[in-house]
Amino acid sequence: MSRIAYVNGRYVPHAQAQVHVEDRGYQFSDGVYEVCEVSGGFIIDRTRHLDRLDRSLSELAMAWPVGRDALGRIMIEVTSRNRVRDGLVYLQVTRGVARRDHPFPPPGTPTALVVTAKSTDRRAFAEKAEKGVAVITVPDNRWDRVDIKTIGLLPNVLARQQARDSGAAEAWMIDEDGMVTEGAATNAWIVTMDNVLVTRPAENGILRGVTRATALEAAAKLGLAVEERGFTVAEAMAAREAFMTSATSQIMPVTSIDGAPVANGHPGETARQLGRAFFGAAEKIAVAGSLSLEKR
Repeated sequence: MSRIAYVNGRYVPHAQAQVHVEDRGYQFSDGVYEVCEVSGGFIIDRTRHLDRLDRSLSELAMAWPVGRDALGRIMIEVTSRNRVRDGLVYLQVTRGVARRDHPFPPPGTPTALVVTAKSTDRRAFAEKAEKGVAVITVPDNRWDRVDIKTIGLLPNVLARQQARDSGAAEAWMIDEDGMVTEGAATNAWIVTMDNVLVTRPAENGILRGVTRATALEAAAKLGLAVEERGFTVAEAMAAREAFMTSATSQIMPVTSIDGAPVANGHPGETARQLGRAFFGAAEKIAVAGSLSLEKR
């Protein structure tokens, strides 16, 4: 079955999905995006993702491309048409098509919307989580508004490529004070020797991760102690455990940093506990091929 994409009001074959050459996302990275996990036939944490989309659009003075409820139904429909049971559903909103000029286009210019979905290999993901992954550290050279989930991701792209070239799965970014901010596409966590989970506050300097928020809820249900504060690379290397969270990696153990093992170099029990508890804590929207399905 060929993949299907939603592009500005139409469901089209993925291979034929196109946007205009003067779409402001293409010209200026003038757009925002969200990625939701699909697990076991459910879209995970859709409400939180749409809440964050609303904030990103507001911060960039950008209009919703369609109503919020309509967008939620489109996400279900695209996921269903692509028969995705385990995978990702991606949505991107740009300021639309206009003559190339830095200021915003005239009022009334419609924003543009693209939604796609794809399956991922759940078995390969589980095998990776069982072994853990390596990360490297890089200077954080992004703009200050990393709290907006913009499609302007070139520093993140370069950091991820540097990680891949080093044989690692992710790059953790380090600020001017030597503190870990977040990964190129993940939030960063450690577990101290006193068994306290530590992750940087999401008020500034990092993206307010949706998976991060659900992981915090799962930790509370498990009775785990949590501190929202910064931590250094040295503290991470001396930690009992480290892991990262995102819609694409869920809760992924980190077993080495810059080539040095974290603890014994194997995934720790806290990350395993959170991984087992995550699905129960998350919001789940059933797909199942119908636009009328409600929350389960």
